[in-house]
Amino acid sequence: MSAPHRARHGRLAAILACALTLACEGALAAATALAAFSVTLDAQWDYARPAESEQRFRAELARWPVGDPQALVVLTQIARAQGLRREFAAAQATLDTVAAVLPTAPSHVRTRYLLERGRVFNSAGEPGRGVPLFAEALALAECNGDEFYAVDAAHMLGIAAPAAERLDWNLKALALAASATDPRATRWRGALYNNIGWTYHDAGDAAAALRYFEQARDAYAGDGSVAERRIARWTVARAQRSLGRHAEARATQLALAKELEAAGESDGYVYEELALLAAAERDAAGARAWAAKARPLLAADPWFAANEQARLARLAELAGGP
Repeated sequence: MSAPHRARHGRLAAILACALTLACEGALAAATALAAFSVTLDAQWDYARPAESEQRFRAELARWPVGDPQALVVLTQIARAQGLRREFAAAQATLDTVAAVLPTAPSHVRTRYLLERGRVFNSAGEPGRGVPLFAEALALAECNGDEFYAVDAAHMLGIAAPAAERLDWNLKALALAASATDPRATRWRGALYNNIGWTYHDAGDAAAALRYFEQARDAYAGDGSVAERRIARWTVARAQRSLGRHAEARATQLALAKELEAAGESDGYVYEELALLAAAERDAAGARAWAAKARPLLAADPWFAANEQARLARLAELAGGP
């Protein structure tokens, strides 16, 4: 090759390299901006009020062009809100809108789509259909360094996978959270300790469950919300009831009931525990009073009504009503 040809070849290579660098830098900047948008969007969640959350997401959706990556991320969260309200057909339809443009969407969008499609299946009573979606979301999130969503995917596998696999997935999620540099990812530890505790509790090992519930309580004490700290204390008391440590469990649940009353709030789960503790101590009047408070609140909870008919029947029995 002559010197002029070599020079021309070098210039072309340099131009191509520059174009490739600019393209990569542009893609990286876009991915960084989308990840930052996801953080901002997630902050708009109130999981206890999915309808109100959905209203905020729809207002956010109106700010973006149809098909824009930010709009697609918003749609995944609208679907999640619909799923939390048990509007599963609507949630699937919303996700179908995302799926239609998924082949050309950024990988971060695909991760969030997979998580929410899997969650809808799991909430609808089809966890087996969610498992491969969560597994793909985990692999994709790990590949892209999406630490928060990698932990989320592993934690969902700890919920939806066959019972024999759940503990391993929860421990995987805990390891991911422990090694993460993203503070949001490390905050998963409280939820994961809680989930591991329930895995042991469901297997009949209340002592091991209590150890993990106590770790969840301690984790939330540092950076948890008021609701998360209350739930963590409730679960510790729940394990204590299973271990026959009724006085400790009752003291915690009564303290929670008092806090709720002072805040003008109520919680059927707290009242249910107090009813069951009273029944265990043969306090029929106490059991009747707490069950009467718990039953209407829990019956109005769509998830509880769909999945816990035996508990509702027990409350009806304790309350002395039909």
